[in-house]
Amino acid sequence: MNTSKFLNVILAVAIVLLAVKIVFYSHKERNIVETDTAQVVIENIMTRTSIRAYTDKAVSDSDIETLLKAAMAAPTARNQQPWAFVVIKNQAIKDSISANINPMQMVRKAPVAIAVCGNLDKALSGAGVDYWIQDASAATENLLLAAHGMGLGAVWCGVYPIEQRVDFVKQLLDLPANLVPLNVIAIGYPDEDPAPKDKWKPENVMYKN
Repeated sequence: MNTSKFLNVILAVAIVLLAVKIVFYSHKERNIVETDTAQVVIENIMTRTSIRAYTDKAVSDSDIETLLKAAMAAPTARNQQPWAFVVIKNQAIKDSISANINPMQMVRKAPVAIAVCGNLDKALSGAGVDYWIQDASAATENLLLAAHGMGLGAVWCGVYPIEQRVDFVKQLLDLPANLVPLNVIAIGYPDEDPAPKDKWKPENVMYKN
């Protein structure tokens, strides 16, 4: 074998070894990234808490949009997306919510609040009409988790199905008849650091193997 052929063989072997090494390390790094991502997601879920005290720091419009995008990424029956969101920055409206719904005192101090509503015009018909409640609730949880992951604090303040609260919020926000407020979420930068609650209870789980 002459020198040229020998060098070509050596070069070919080196290329093959390099390709194998690249594939191996790419796969290894991908596994590490996937593991890290899973840990971050689980940690975000397990450490989220309801935050009721906020600093004076404003929540940016871009962060609000990110929260809304996260909310709208929620699962929804038949992809109906029967939800609507009202972003509330107006201080008089926040004050009125706190003054008229006693458990919602934190809304007054929150830089922003978001009312999550069901859009009955987009709801399923017949027996599935109330699936909008599940869909809007899934959107709410997405929003809460996104807020926590972004360093914000938030708390879910229930409106529906208490008729008095529903009527008050509808009138206050001047909502059309087809929108039903499910909740009001107070959002801001945390001014408290409550410990997450451990809600894991094996007795609440049943297996059918």
